[in-house]
Amino acid sequence: MNKTVFQRALTLLLCLCFPVLLSAHGIESEDQALLDKGGLPAFIWVGAKHMLTGFDHLLFLAGVIFYLAGFRDIIKFITIFTLGHCVTLIGATYLQVKADEHLVDAFIALSVVYKGFENLGGFEKLLNRKGPNLLGMVFLFGLLHGLGLSTRLQSFDIGSELFFQKIISFNLGIELGQVAALIPIVFIISHWRKQPSYTAFYKASNSYLLVAGIFLFGYQLYAFFG
Repeated sequence: MNKTVFQRALTLLLCLCFPVLLSAHGIESEDQALLDKGGLPAFIWVGAKHMLTGFDHLLFLAGVIFYLAGFRDIIKFITIFTLGHCVTLIGATYLQVKADEHLVDAFIALSVVYKGFENLGGFEKLLNRKGPNLLGMVFLFGLLHGLGLSTRLQSFDIGSELFFQKIISFNLGIELGQVAALIPIVFIISHWRKQPSYTAFYKASNSYLLVAGIFLFGYQLYAFFG
């Protein structure tokens, strides 16, 4: 692989990884304090921050965008993904459906593995078949990601007053954070499609998705059983 291409791919991926470096001990207590005194705008802010620091969510979205060529397709698939995670984020939180966060995040990591595998032609090369319908899979993974977002929101003490409004505000923040994260990702990938090095960049980036997803899956399982 061309060294320059690898360096550029690594730069993009580090940009995607950077949010996870923002995570630090005590961040939850800081967020809780903000939610306690900040009202509904605080829920929007915490939701946006969670999406912008959601390493697994951003990797999956990047994988989806890699697979798509047209702007209309990007809008369509991101809308379907958003619909999916809104259903479970709002529904599971409102009904107080609880799940272990590490187990949910482990399955979310598998969605990253799946996307890297699919983008690299894994179904055709290893299984000699076409992959499942992508639109349907993106919706299903959206439901899964929404459950992860719900477990995050339920990890806070949000009280019973204005309960539904707080859920909606957090969800709004998630959507704003998603848009903010997608703008540079879409720009970089769309711009790179025009470059001769795109094929090498595509393979390097999606190989990284595969490896990163496996690592995150192992990490979350270790945390779950540990």
